[in-house]
Amino acid sequence: MNTHRSLNAAIPVPKHHQVYLLLLERLKNGAFANGFPNEFSLMEQYQVARVTIRKAMARLADEGLIERSPKRGTRPTANSASLADMKLAGLLGNLFQANLKLTIQVLYCEQIPASNVVRAALGLPEGSDVLKSVRLRSASSGPVSHVTSFTPLEFSKAIKADKAEPLLVLLREAGVEVGRAKQRISAQLADALVAPLLDVEVGSALLAVSRIFFSKQDRPVQFEFGLYRPDRYQYEMELSEHGDLDTKVWISHAST
Repeated sequence: MNTHRSLNAAIPVPKHHQVYLLLLERLKNGAFANGFPNEFSLMEQYQVARVTIRKAMARLADEGLIERSPKRGTRPTANSASLADMKLAGLLGNLFQANLKLTIQVLYCEQIPASNVVRAALGLPEGSDVLKSVRLRSASSGPVSHVTSFTPLEFSKAIKADKAEPLLVLLREAGVEVGRAKQRISAQLADALVAPLLDVEVGSALLAVSRIFFSKQDRPVQFEFGLYRPDRYQYEMELSEHGDLDTKVWISHAST
C-alpha cells in the first residue's frame, strides 16, 4: 500500500507539526506495530528535511508514545495503545484531537430558558432550560474561535464555569458517549462584540460553524455555534467517487 502523503504548504501549520499529526494518526491505527521506518524512509514519504522528521519524532517521544533504541529502532510504547480509546470516526475524532490542543477561556456559563432555535436543535419540549456556555479558544498564535454551546440539563452536570476543558471531554466525564455530529459551515462578518475577542476588525469575514452532537443512543446532547478565524482554523476534506469522506481540522499554533 502506498503510504506517501505530501504536506499541504498552503496551510499555516509548521511542517514538523503536520508530520507529527500524520504519524500520530497512523500510530493510532496500529501502522507501526512492528516498528517505525528509518528517518530517511520517512523523509522520502513526506518529502521533508531530516530535521523536520526529527522534530516530529521528538514530540512523539516527549509524549511517551514511542521509544527509540540503537538496537531495536523506534517502536510504539504501551501508552500509544490508549490512543485507540480516544479515537472517534472522521470529523469527530479530528475535532476532539484539535480541541485538546487549544487553551480555553470560559466567558459565560449559566442555566437559561431554551430559545425556539435551541429547542428545535436539541429536540426539547417548550419551557425547557439548557446550560449556555460561551468560550474563547486560543492557540499559541492567538484567538481561534468564539463558541456558544447549549446543553440539555440532564447532560450538563460536568460542565462548570471553572472547568476550562473541551466540552466533548466534559460530556465524556458526565458519562455521555458522542456517536455522531451534524455540521453546517457558512460565513459571517465579525460584529462589535466578537471582533475584539478574536482580535480582528469589525466586519472581517469569519467561518460560522453550527454543530449538533448526538449520543450513541442518537439523542441530541449539545448544540453549538462557533465563529472561527479562517487564517487559524481550516478544514481539509478528501472525497472519493464511492462517497468516502476524510476530514481534517487544522489549527495554526505558530507562524514558524
